[in-house]
Amino acid sequence: MDPMIRKLRFRLLAWLHRSRSGPILFVKKFSYKDVKRATDGFHRIVYSNSHGAAYKAKFEGGEVALVKEVRAFDERKESFYREVQFLGRLHHRHLLALRGFSTGHKRLLVFDNIENGSLKEQFNDPLRTPLNWKARLQIAVGVAAALEYLLLFSNPPVYHISISSSNIMLDENYTAKLSDVGLLSTVGTYVKMPHSSCSEECLGQECGNIIFQLGVLILELITGQSSEQGGTDLIEWVQGSRLSSSIHMMIDPDLGNNYDSRELKKLLVIARLCIKSKNDPKFPVSLVFRYLQKKVHIPY
Repeated sequence: MDPMIRKLRFRLLAWLHRSRSGPILFVKKFSYKDVKRATDGFHRIVYSNSHGAAYKAKFEGGEVALVKEVRAFDERKESFYREVQFLGRLHHRHLLALRGFSTGHKRLLVFDNIENGSLKEQFNDPLRTPLNWKARLQIAVGVAAALEYLLLFSNPPVYHISISSSNIMLDENYTAKLSDVGLLSTVGTYVKMPHSSCSEECLGQECGNIIFQLGVLILELITGQSSEQGGTDLIEWVQGSRLSSSIHMMIDPDLGNNYDSRELKKLLVIARLCIKSKNDPKFPVSLVFRYLQKKVHIPY
């Protein structure tokens, strides 16, 4: 075995040094056979994108987890192990915690409990109890808080962040957990974003796209629609000239009249600002987080 790979593997299976993003706790190496069995032969797909597929896993002991296939890496194993080390350092209540990894035909990351599945499943399953207004606000604020952490306090800074109702997981308390973050680009190389120490926060195209995705998510929470194809349908609505007169037709009917109309209007303002940030970001995600907290009165 290559000395570099041996060294990285050893470091993964031990208690390691501290970093700005937190300590790497013990990272378990799962049996590939056990993971394959827990995911029903990799058929329990939760979502799939260019970075890989994610599967729901139920192990023999009854534990539920999210297993992610990592496609975006080069052929060197140390790239994958470096990704595991990085994810093991991330500690935030709105990020899925890494429990371990597995290697075989696929290279896999095993994340924490996803008892209530994805936000998309919550929206699309008519048998589930609909999310109330407060829960939706808490999801929006929680995701924004996770983004602030990833973009301001992660060292090294995160390259890949994807936000959608498909990859936002809900735990047993319906707390939102981002599940699709990492260091790797789609071609498996490490690309660093400008870190916040250089300026208050990166305001380039990468951050603009992340803030844009947050805006689409807010619209999904308002309408109860799991938007596909980049949220084109919802974006056209929120940017339309007749937004005010059509709100009552677009809000999720599962909410009935159980929402605060003032909070709704403020949330739509935030969503519009986020969507405008895609090509020309004018404010950092930390400002979005603080603004959300202030306007919708959800303590964090």
